[in-house]
Amino acid sequence: MSSTVRRAGLAFFAATLAFAGAVYGVTRPASADVTAQLTAPQLVADMGAGWNLGNQLEASNNGIPSETAWGNPVITQALIDRVKASGFKTIRIPVSYLGNIGAAPNYTVGSAWLNRIAEVVNYAYNQGLYVLINMHGDGYKTVTGSWLICDSSDQTTIKDKYQKVWQQIATKFQSYNEHLIFESMNEEFDGQYGNPTSACYSNINAYNQIFVDTVRKTGGTNASRWLLVPGWNTNIEYTAGNYGFVLPTDQYRSSSIPSSEQRLMISVHYYDPWDFTGQEDGNITQWGSAATNPAKKSTWGQEDYMDTMLKKMYDAFVVRGYPVFVGEYGSIDKTSYDSANNTYRANFARALVSTAKKYGAATAYWDNGYNGQHGFGLFNRSSVTVTQQSIITAIINAAGSQPTSSPTTSPTTPPTTTPTTSPSGTCRVSNAVNAWNTGLTNNITITNTGTAAINGWTLTFTLATGQTITSGWSATYSPASGTVSATNASYNGALAAGGSTTIGYQATHTGNAAAPTGFKLNGSACG
Repeated sequence: MSSTVRRAGLAFFAATLAFAGAVYGVTRPASADVTAQLTAPQLVADMGAGWNLGNQLEASNNGIPSETAWGNPVITQALIDRVKASGFKTIRIPVSYLGNIGAAPNYTVGSAWLNRIAEVVNYAYNQGLYVLINMHGDGYKTVTGSWLICDSSDQTTIKDKYQKVWQQIATKFQSYNEHLIFESMNEEFDGQYGNPTSACYSNINAYNQIFVDTVRKTGGTNASRWLLVPGWNTNIEYTAGNYGFVLPTDQYRSSSIPSSEQRLMISVHYYDPWDFTGQEDGNITQWGSAATNPAKKSTWGQEDYMDTMLKKMYDAFVVRGYPVFVGEYGSIDKTSYDSANNTYRANFARALVSTAKKYGAATAYWDNGYNGQHGFGLFNRSSVTVTQQSIITAIINAAGSQPTSSPTTSPTTPPTTTPTTSPSGTCRVSNAVNAWNTGLTNNITITNTGTAAINGWTLTFTLATGQTITSGWSATYSPASGTVSATNASYNGALAAGGSTTIGYQATHTGNAAAPTGFKLNGSACG
């Protein structure tokens, strides 16, 4: 599939993650070299439903990136809060650099642009969300100022520039924990839609290798964080098939990563069939087995095809320990042609997310910020309101995520629901502690092992001497040291029998990074 700037509606259409704990305004020291906590399957599950902040930081005007260049308003914390409140747990932030890159030999990225990228990243990162940033528009021949061109004759210059830009990006975010994921590039290809050419594909593989080596060598969390790499045009067939894609080696990764685990993810996009998902006419407005009008339904690209394509990624990568990220999918609004179109858009999204989940892949819906005819938008970015609740609901339910009741992070007061008592022996707690010289993160998984549901909970535990909590997520923590009470957030207070939830915190320590002890859930001791 293609990637092109569509001026109708100022939409940028793209065609054909792990975590030791997010922090609230506090980032890990640059010296930290901490192995991600989650295995590949756990990472995919934890990423949940994903959403793209499209048409913003990759937007440009005459080769200069500008977040309002394609008609969207300035990005705000309120927008990201609304996205989180709707149930999304991952945000992909496409980024272009273009004219904000200085001249050779240093290729210095403008500090103002890097700082704005960091500010937008923090809107999501500080809310405990997974965040992905990439190099998005620099490889499009149709974009003024593009330079990451795989069939250009001067590959020596391109590769030097690419390496130095990624070195600056990685250094900028070196201290962020594993909730931040880097993606090497977006839809890199030579612009033609036939079989990949070997010379161009060889350069794409080389870019991916430069990316992995460069990020790893910057150290800190970059030595162990998850990195995302695409094949030819993020096309499934040309990535999973025998067309030339080569996985990068990861020789500079942290020695603390178990040899049996990977830290590389594979990036693909899914917009099949294009006549339904992106073609701007009213001919094909229905999709899937529930379609009622055969004349409005594409002759290909239905549920069976989707299953086949995502299984190819599973067979080629997931079984080898490399999770897959469907970084873009979605369909445009054709309700002006068919009032039932949103039903089929929701069905498409639901099927894609559930099928991806089945085959070990996480997903992120492509939202270009444009609502109305031919738009992908799920939210109105000016009013910070939901515009396509049915599609959002389909995505969240398929991913197994759970929306919060309001666009906030966690409650500042205990829940109004009276906690039910957890009988002795009906709870289990597990710790996952990552420590460095003066700090640590701890993920705590609480499991209700009883036969009755728990409605509202407080988990108490005692920190080791010298430890002080500096930030936390998915619960309210008080006090910061000694015996701590962690009270549920608004969205995770109900624990069904057999159900579990994960909370966590970051803390400083004075040489003792031991896990806490004495866990009690609603006053009853946990195993």
